[in-house]
Amino acid sequence: MAQAEPKASDLLDTMPWLPCTLTLEIPVVRFTIGDLLSLQKGSIVETACHHTSDLPLRVNQLLIGWTEFDVIGDRLAVRITEQA
Repeated sequence: MAQAEPKASDLLDTMPWLPCTLTLEIPVVRFTIGDLLSLQKGSIVETACHHTSDLPLRVNQLLIGWTEFDVIGDRLAVRITEQA
């Protein structure tokens, strides 16, 4: 009798320590190298998205879902609104 192939989710559950890169893509308008060099603590950068727009969330460049901004206490966070 052949053994069943393990599911991908089962394999991931055995490796919770595996490092990955999480990326949130925020479109920025009219931003130059000069703007980048002049950034300081407290600087405000205008984005091209509306405050209710969902932003793409990627893990190791793979789209995994869409997020929205949220504030928890005094920290900025993102809430996953839809999985890809």
